[in-house]
Amino acid sequence: METTEHTLDRDERRILLQLARGAIAREVGRDMSLPDDDAVAAHPQLTEPLGAFVSLHIGERLRGCIGTFEATRPLTRTVCEMAVAAATRDPRFSPLEPAELDQLDIEISVLSPRSPAQPQDIEVGKHGVYVTRGMNRGVLLPQVATDAGWDRETFLEHTCLKAGLPKDAWRSQDTRIEVFTAEVFAEH
Repeated sequence: METTEHTLDRDERRILLQLARGAIAREVGRDMSLPDDDAVAAHPQLTEPLGAFVSLHIGERLRGCIGTFEATRPLTRTVCEMAVAAATRDPRFSPLEPAELDQLDIEISVLSPRSPAQPQDIEVGKHGVYVTRGMNRGVLLPQVATDAGWDRETFLEHTCLKAGLPKDAWRSQDTRIEVFTAEVFAEH
């Protein structure tokens, strides 16, 4: 079970958060200045192909969360695309209204590649979980278990439920369990 850790410095995190907010603002019809190309170019790690999730909150309430493990585009582009998707295409929520932009807190999770794991290998607070069986799949980020106060088994159960599977599906040989790590940072 291998997961690769990425460490972004303070400036890189700030740039990604500004890009995410700017992409959302443009999508909802508001103008906002973005970091210039030179600022991004000064941080080559931002152009590496990495997966990411963007979570949007208003107060303590989730307002949207979408991401991808696909690591085929530069991280800056992935973050912008996922930010817009979280604001406009999360099926659990109506599209973000322009008036909500000022209340929004953006959280970014930069993902490591997934690797196969056994249930006993999962470390709550360190690993996110991705389960698949047939056409069903579900993922929960590492911070979900920590925020909810779940133990390993509860974390696995909720990931299975999110995949549309029975909560004990993680015990089956037919269910594939993978783990990943995430570097998580937010505006506030």
